[in-house]
This record gives sequence, C-alpha cells and structure tokens, in this order.
Amino acid sequence: MKFFWTILFAALLAGCATYHPDPLSPETTAGNFQARSLTNEDLCAFLDTNHFDGKWDLSALTLVAFYYQPALAEARAQWAAVRAAEITAGARPNPSVSVTPAYDSQIPDNPSPWIVPLTFDIPIETAGKRGKRIAEAKDESEAARWDLIGQIWETRSHVRTALLNLYAAQREESLLARQEMAQSNVMRLLEGQLSLGSASSYDVTQARVALETTQLAREDAIGQANQSLAQLAGALGVPMGALEDAPFDFDDFTHFPDNLTAPGIRARALYNRADVRGALADYAASQAALQLEIARQYPDVHLGPGYAWNNGNAGDNQWSLGLTVTLPVLDQNQGPIAEAKARRAQAAAHFLTVQTTAITEIDSAIAGYDAARKKAAVAGTLLEDLQKQLRSARAQAQAGEIDGLARANAEAEYATGAQAQTQALIQAQQALGDLENAMQSPSILPPETVDAAANQQIK
Repeated sequence: MKFFWTILFAALLAGCATYHPDPLSPETTAGNFQARSLTNEDLCAFLDTNHFDGKWDLSALTLVAFYYQPALAEARAQWAAVRAAEITAGARPNPSVSVTPAYDSQIPDNPSPWIVPLTFDIPIETAGKRGKRIAEAKDESEAARWDLIGQIWETRSHVRTALLNLYAAQREESLLARQEMAQSNVMRLLEGQLSLGSASSYDVTQARVALETTQLAREDAIGQANQSLAQLAGALGVPMGALEDAPFDFDDFTHFPDNLTAPGIRARALYNRADVRGALADYAASQAALQLEIARQYPDVHLGPGYAWNNGNAGDNQWSLGLTVTLPVLDQNQGPIAEAKARRAQAAAHFLTVQTTAITEIDSAIAGYDAARKKAAVAGTLLEDLQKQLRSARAQAQAGEIDGLARANAEAEYATGAQAQTQALIQAQQALGDLENAMQSPSILPPETVDAAANQQIK
C-alpha cells in the first residue's frame, strides 16, 4: 500500500503543468520591430505559400500586413484564449478523498487504538451539463473566430486606404509639377509681353499668384505622400524605413469591377459578413448558456463510498456508501435562468441591429460606388476633350496660328482638368473600398487567404 500511494502521488505530479517565465522587454520588442523588412526570410516563405507574384501591389502588401500587423496578432491571441475555454468547459469534476483518523481506546485487546477511515466523494453531473458547457464554449469560440475575421478585413481595409492615399498623393504631385511648368511658361511669356508693353502688370501678378499657389499645393502633395507612406507602414506593421525604394504597383486603382453590385453578391454579403456571423454565433452561445442554466435546476449527485479497518479482537472491514444530493427547495436556479433569458433576448436584438447596419452599409456603398463611377466617367470624357483641345493648340502654335501664351494657357488648363479627373478617380476608388468593406466578398479575399491570415504566427 505504501508503494501504491507513492506511485499514485508521483503520477498526479507528472500530469501537472509547470510555469516557465517569458519576460517581455520593451527594448527587445522595439528592436525586433525596427528589424522588420520586406526581405525577411519567413515573410518571403509566407508570401510564396500564398502565391506572391513579385509585384508589391495591394494583394502582396495585404499579405505583408497579415504577417506583421500587431493588431491582427492580438486578435489571434484573443481567439486562442477563447478556444482554450473549450478545454475548461469539457473538464470533468475530480473525485476527492477524505481521511479522518479516529482514536478509540475502549476496544478490548486492541494493540492499536487508531482507526483510519477513508471516505471518497465522486461527483456525477446530471442533465447533460457538461455537453451544454462544451456547446456554449464552442459557440463563443466561433464568435471569437468571426471577430478575428473581422479584424482581417479591417487590416486589409487599412492597407488599401493607405496605398490609395499614397497613389493619390504621388499622382497629384506629378500633375502639379506639370501644371507648375505650364504656369511658369505663362508667367514668363507675360513678363516678356509686359516688357514690350502688350500686357499689364495685373496680368503678370495674376499669373505669379497662380504659379505660387500651385507650388504650395505641390509642396503639400509631397508632404501628403510622405504621410501616406508612414500610414502604409503602420498598416503593414513595419517601420517606415522598410518601405524605402519599394516599387509599389498601383494597377489595382486603375479599373473598377462590376461584379460587386450583382444582386447575388449582396444577398450573400448579408449572411457572410464577419460581424453578422459573429452576432449569430453570439446568439447561439446565449442559447447554449440558457440551456445550461435550465439544466442546473437539477442537482448533481455525489457518491461517497468509505472504508475503515479495525484490528485486534474487533478486527473487521467496515464499508459504507454515502449519497449526497442538494435539495432544490429554496432555490431552483430561477435567478440565473432569468438572466440567461435576458441575455438571449439581448443577443437577438444585437443581431438584428448588426444585420440592419450591414444592409444599410451595403446599400449605401452600392449607391455611392455607382455615383462615383458615373462622375469618374464624366471626368474622363472632360479630360479627353481637354486633350483634344491641347493637341489642337499645339498644332496651331506650330503652324503659327496662335502665340506661345495661348499654347501655355492650354497646357495649364489641361493640367487643371487632369487634376479634376484624378480626384474623381480617387473618389471612385474610395467608394469601391467602402463597397468592398461592406460586401466582404470571397472574390476579394479568398477563403484560403483568410485562413492563412487567421493562422499565421510571427516567428
């Protein structure tokens, strides 16, 4: 028996977890962050696994964010913590043993007056409580998974917004540089005419003000480009230096898809959006929680077998069997049941709110996208007309039919029209981003890409 208890105690200790410290150093984490780059070997392996084609476009940069973004790593950790609760929910209650030594000096001819009875307590859960706990934990884990998927879409949205802002700022700066050159030519020609007495100082001053205004706008565009680059670095989860000299591909912002406005896509989005599915999982968890509280009306059973041995003349084996049941006389768990019912009603109301918000966002995004595309089309037509006008002015100037000033004014007018067309395109791309966020369509982020983002671990 001595060896039995020793072996049993050793086996129990072997199954216990041990604590291993994992200190967190701000200096180390900051250094690791500064070392992040687009050439990291583990990142490159992750990109290759997800079909990286060598272009730093929106898709590739989204994968970089899936690998590096700290907010996404935090969401993964939160999901892991909720999943760990499934282990807790499935745990069975441990039996216990009680040792109550007794001393009886009145037993005749007993060489040892000590009696050592053992009493066991074996809890038995009733009404399927364990299964209902597991069901609730799984539903909560599913809700947390959809929260993670929602964070994945948010991460992708931040990357797209930052990249679009960078594209807009760089294109604006390029157009302003062209306009600055055209306005500089206008002012130079007016100054020449002023010296000949064929232009007024007022005309020259107006041209100078227009040129300086354009120069200020160009400096602002350069600043916006730098800020957008910093914004993109933050969206990716890398230091700004990691993006220096990166050859970004902006081809995604030059076309407008039609498939996202199809009725079938809208219907699927109303069910497959991460927030809608998450709210639905929350409601399922509230259902399971209510079932569990109803099951707790029924008391658990505790079996209490016992054993004692007396030696000497009174030597015998004494066995006992105890049964303990809580009598539900004063409390039938009505309070927790009422709370669970209220939480289920709250979850149902929250689901309707989320679904209604999703419907509104989708319909609003579709309307905004359609209007923005029409505006971009009109701006494109206007730019084509300005292009024709500019070609005509150049031909006339070459033929000597108009002077250089008229040609310079046509160049400046075209540059202004190009800026208006660019702004219309950027607004349409922003509307497209809103529509993509509202739809959360698999055509934008395939399921395998979402799974890769959900399960990625930074090394």
